[in-house]
Amino acid sequence: MLNEMSEGLVRYSTSPTFTQDSVPVALRKNHKTKAGVWAKAVVTQGSIDYILEETPEDYLTVKAGNFALIEPEVPHHVRVTGKVTFHLEFYRRAE
Repeated sequence: MLNEMSEGLVRYSTSPTFTQDSVPVALRKNHKTKAGVWAKAVVTQGSIDYILEETPEDYLTVKAGNFALIEPEVPHHVRVTGKVTFHLEFYRRAE
């Protein structure tokens, strides 16, 4: 799992802020970003588990003040284990 953004990426979108009660079902199930799209799951309160489908036993707990970097086309999901607030930021290469 990476923790640094690749150079040349620009943010083009941000999701609403999610709580433990409003996390979309789609984020809790196996999904992936599109080709060329990176994402950051930015946690502002509590924590989430970022889980790669290939290695679910090797998950990353992302605590408030930190983020998970989500690479393009990598199957993953998030697990909410308590009170949390977080949002997603989406990046792509500068044109």
